[in-house]
Amino acid sequence: MKKVVLAFVACLSLWGTEIDKETGLKVAKGLEEVKANCTVCHSANFIIQSKLNRDEWLTTIRWMQDTQGLWEFDPQTEDIILTYLSTQYPQSNTSRRRPQLDKSLLPPK
Repeated sequence: MKKVVLAFVACLSLWGTEIDKETGLKVAKGLEEVKANCTVCHSANFIIQSKLNRDEWLTTIRWMQDTQGLWEFDPQTEDIILTYLSTQYPQSNTSRRRPQLDKSLLPPK
């Protein structure tokens, strides 16, 4: 598995995308905030595989805050995190994953 990750990182660096060696996330503005607030509870692979738009990332954050004990962010930190996630890991039309359900369609807490 480690060889596969190293090969993936090497391929991305050939495409000009710098990858954080600690997490495997793309190096860009907001990475440190994402590392400090997101990878504390789960693997960066969750982020890499999710591929959501900004509203879906926000819905995911709110779900984690409502049900998983994620702390609230100040508005500036939340904007930095959402901008990083939606820019570096945007929703992809080639994804086989269905779009997230609207919050109104989810069961009550």
